[in-house]
Amino acid sequence: MKNPSAPPRWAQRLFQWLHPEETREEVGGDLDELYDYWYARGGHFQATMRYILNVLSVLPPLVRRRRRAEQYSRPSHLNMIMISNYFKVARRNLAKNKMYSFINIAGLASGMAVALLIGLWLYDEVSFNQSFQNHTRIAQVMQTQNLGGIIFTHNSVPAPMGRELRLSYGGYFKHIVSSTREESHILSFKDLKFNKPGRFMEPGIAEMLSLEMVSGSRAGLSDPASVLLSESAARTLFGNGDAVNRVLKIDNELAVKVTGVYRDLPHNTTFANTAFIAPWELYITRVAYGVRNKDQWNNNFTEVFVQLADRSELTAVSSAIAPVRLNKLTGTDRDTQAKAFLHPMDQWHLYSNWEEGFNTGGRIQYVWLFGIVGAFVLLLACINFMNLSTARSEKRAREVGVRKAVGSLRGQLVGQFFSESFLVVFIAFVIAIALAQLAMPYFNNMADKKMAILWANPVFWLLALAFCVMTGFLAGSYPAFYLSSFKAVNVLKGTFRAGRLAYIPRQVLVVVQFTVSVTLIIGTVMVFRQIQYTKDRPVGYDRTGLVMIDMPTLDINNHFEPFRNELLETGAIVEVTKTTTPLTEKRQNETGFTWRGKDMNRDRPFVTFGVTEEFGKTVGWKIKQGRDFSRQYSTDKLAVILNEEAVKFMGLENPVGETVTWGTQPLHVVGVVEGMVMESPYEPVQHAIYYIAPWPARVVTMRLRPGMSAPDALAKVEKVFRKYAPAVPFDYRFLDQEYDGKFRAEERIGKLAGFFTVLAVFISCLGLFGLASFVAAQRTKEIGVRKVLGASVWSVWTLLSRDFAVLVIVAMIIASPIAWYVLASWLQKYEYRTGLPWSVFVWTGVGALAITLLTVSFQSLKAALMNPVKSLRAD
Repeated sequence: MKNPSAPPRWAQRLFQWLHPEETREEVGGDLDELYDYWYARGGHFQATMRYILNVLSVLPPLVRRRRRAEQYSRPSHLNMIMISNYFKVARRNLAKNKMYSFINIAGLASGMAVALLIGLWLYDEVSFNQSFQNHTRIAQVMQTQNLGGIIFTHNSVPAPMGRELRLSYGGYFKHIVSSTREESHILSFKDLKFNKPGRFMEPGIAEMLSLEMVSGSRAGLSDPASVLLSESAARTLFGNGDAVNRVLKIDNELAVKVTGVYRDLPHNTTFANTAFIAPWELYITRVAYGVRNKDQWNNNFTEVFVQLADRSELTAVSSAIAPVRLNKLTGTDRDTQAKAFLHPMDQWHLYSNWEEGFNTGGRIQYVWLFGIVGAFVLLLACINFMNLSTARSEKRAREVGVRKAVGSLRGQLVGQFFSESFLVVFIAFVIAIALAQLAMPYFNNMADKKMAILWANPVFWLLALAFCVMTGFLAGSYPAFYLSSFKAVNVLKGTFRAGRLAYIPRQVLVVVQFTVSVTLIIGTVMVFRQIQYTKDRPVGYDRTGLVMIDMPTLDINNHFEPFRNELLETGAIVEVTKTTTPLTEKRQNETGFTWRGKDMNRDRPFVTFGVTEEFGKTVGWKIKQGRDFSRQYSTDKLAVILNEEAVKFMGLENPVGETVTWGTQPLHVVGVVEGMVMESPYEPVQHAIYYIAPWPARVVTMRLRPGMSAPDALAKVEKVFRKYAPAVPFDYRFLDQEYDGKFRAEERIGKLAGFFTVLAVFISCLGLFGLASFVAAQRTKEIGVRKVLGASVWSVWTLLSRDFAVLVIVAMIIASPIAWYVLASWLQKYEYRTGLPWSVFVWTGVGALAITLLTVSFQSLKAALMNPVKSLRAD
């Protein structure tokens, strides 16, 4: 209704003088429009009086604007007062709306705690080996070999490699260190005996790794009869006493003097578990295997680490040393086209996978994966804040209108809303720190880490501050700019309506939330499905009841027959055998085999496995053709058994009775067995040859008698064991546990993904609960009217739940192809892999929908069951 008359002329002139045109938008719009509105409601007199009051209200804003101009031209404490007022109002708003505040803070705290834990995990991964001062100059010598047209890459090189690099390429390097692989050895001092992992290495390793000496000297390793101990190993052997100059034995044979104790290396380093370092010279002069192979260029059992000279460049040096091994090979060995190269220390951990001579990544994919997951989980928490803030926009619209009417600028309103956002973020960050600290032991155990919050690290706090500012800006930007954009005239006139378009951003954000959550759920389910699928894979033998004991000494080897007989007499075992390597590893890969009809252009390495005649009965392998090894046949000393994969590769139609020549030694095939999974359960079984080992074996494997308790059986075994090997610790391993350990990396990733998925779903449901409660409160009167007209509880519940269910279904439709694409790419890295069944996507969708309905049902049923009389009386 339009006012037929105008305000009094004197009032109009006063308004024009106090309220010029360019400032009207700042103080709330055209008062003439308000006059029309008031006239329609109460007549000319009431409109005039309200007009005058509004004219007078213009005075304070004008004064404030003048003062504000002065404040910007000179420093003043008033700006700080204004900012403190922002936070005071923010605190009051949080206290006034406790439920929304709790949901916002709980969601943000959970998301920030997850982001903090993932950030620490990422830091631990990317800083792997970077605690060494020279990490940018250290590399490992690796090599590629062409075997039957396939390029193999490995870090084992011949023992003379280090010596040759020093003689022919020494100018490129500051240190060259030959080393054995890290293996378990017996350290004994008087009556104390412990199995500890260690290496035999050249003296330069102490300077290369900048070992921090607790006592003794790094230079002590130059003595061939010396040893350096880690601090924890020294404490285990000697307690709190001084370890330097004490004499101990390695494997009950090598007497060495402790010349130094170094501080334990950090957990996130390649050498973290190295308990001792003994001289390389001791190994190649006193250990039989080292003496026999120290000059052999066709036996890869050594690792070589180098530190580049100050002016050397890694790529150029890597190219220069490429032919170092090939130059030493002769005859058919040169066909391998062996090529050496350098792999930098900073890439050992994250880039450890190789295919056809090229690096294909490794754990770096998990770094990217969890980095993205952490960002998305934090985004979910921010979405909750934005959703609830914009959902409450209508309630806060009047506040915005009044503030604008009394002179608040839009920038000031933006500052007000950002102050609320930063206050919430600060409170959430404090809670997140506490949650992360509480969860750290569990998280470290699950991730196999030793992480801690970096309390004393200033960089951590600077990053935390930047993290809070970024999160506060991200979480508060949308509500701040959205709410501050309301027109004061429309709000105060009551013509402001959010409209259906205002719901679209919230619906989009809910869809984003559940798209992320559903994708994470599907991914977690598929990780565990792949693990279980591989665990159920036939392994070619019976793992149940098998026990392995490492034998670094010759005690059992020299008396194996009486040892075996006494074990059988105890009734605790079914059978016992000794092998050159553990059943769960393939340490020996050999070439040089020939057979009738061999294609000379196809030469691949065979896994070779030295055993005794009782091996088959002990492990329970499955004979497919021919027979097992037997003591009844003396000729079995020169017999072999092939697995099915070897028969296929060799192209033998009737393998039993065929002759296979190994070097110059002919061996006759007596049987064929089903392929046994020995190393990676995710890879195809490699062709293998089993033979009766003519040399000492390193592992004793026995099968415990079914029906007898493991502790009782092992107690009887221990008595016999200590009789024949009194100086060797009775450390045993169950083979099924060793096999399950091969899934540890994938299981760890699955558990981490599951942990983050649960938190992501929790955060999403928290926001959904807040939105559902707000929608229910908004439609209280509508629900009351519907109930008065006869609506049932079911119809009201359906009304309130339907919109959320539709959003989750849309999220599921979006998430499914994304999850399928990512998981299909991930599964490609496994030769033995499960499929991507549609049922996983369907059941995940059903589960997500059920979680959604359970989340919103509390508020829906509460609103549906409310007395309509109370509903209609609600404000």
